[in-house]
Amino acid sequence: MKIENFQSQVCVCAASTNLTCAKGRAEMEERMKILVIGGSYFLGRVFVMQASGKHEITVLNRGTYSMENFGVKQIRGDRRDETLWRRMEERYDAIVDFCAYEEGDIAKVLQNMAGKVTQYVLISTVDVYQRGTGKKKDEDTALETRNFPGEAGAYIAGKVALEQELRVECAQKEIEYTILRPAIVYGPYNYAPRESAYIQLLVQNHILPRITDAEGSFQCVYVKDAAEAALKCLLQEKAYGQAYNLCQDQVMTYASFLEALKNAADVEFDEIPITVEQARAQGIPLPFAVTGEESELCCNEKGKKEMGFEYIDFQEGLARTYRAFRGVFRQE
Repeated sequence: MKIENFQSQVCVCAASTNLTCAKGRAEMEERMKILVIGGSYFLGRVFVMQASGKHEITVLNRGTYSMENFGVKQIRGDRRDETLWRRMEERYDAIVDFCAYEEGDIAKVLQNMAGKVTQYVLISTVDVYQRGTGKKKDEDTALETRNFPGEAGAYIAGKVALEQELRVECAQKEIEYTILRPAIVYGPYNYAPRESAYIQLLVQNHILPRITDAEGSFQCVYVKDAAEAALKCLLQEKAYGQAYNLCQDQVMTYASFLEALKNAADVEFDEIPITVEQARAQGIPLPFAVTGEESELCCNEKGKKEMGFEYIDFQEGLARTYRAFRGVFRQE
């Protein structure tokens, strides 16, 4: 072999090696150490499933469902146990919090955690916005200050308080934060009586209630899209100190929701016209806004423009959800 050819091959190999090393370094730099609080039920579970192959994940929850099959570390305990946080001395690139509901939930973490964290991502809700304005809410809309009765009122008040708590605690600890406000989350693993309840009626009972007098409108977000949005925010400087709405482009009604479900169904069924009052009397869930007064809509443009959030079409998302639940309900 001529020396010049040998040298040429060495240069090519060296260049190839450098490219491989550079790629390896890039992959190492992109791999993050993430602490997920919650993470075993629905959105948190899907986030862990999508993130586990890319990042080093530790899940902290009560251990109702095992997450170790996803190749993640699981710490079982109550998030409100201060001693639990004092024992956690590792450094994390990010905390993603799926189960902060009551005022003090974030303060207990950040005031007691022995380790360090760069970014705290809070999963909040679009319900934090001031209600009854008649306008679509963007991220600059004022938050709700009134207290409403019942479980829903407590949920809203808790999330509003936690968003403020996050800002205060992160400022004191010099931690970056990002707030994500999803609309109604739907998709596989959602065992709340929403779309799954209607899929169960289709698959097991071969009926589909058609709500004839519901006038409300609402927005949804497919669970995988919401999980992907959370992943896109991690260690992104442009997401620091920001809040983002997560919702699909389509504004839905009971009529359009049920039409999409009819299109997804692969079983014969009877469509039963029923009023809101009759549905309530028969225990049929009405998980979405029923009246125009209950309808609260949001804008998703900020997240799409700044972070590149993308949303699947509702028909396709519901079809995937139907296929996921069809086998579950047929086995019962």
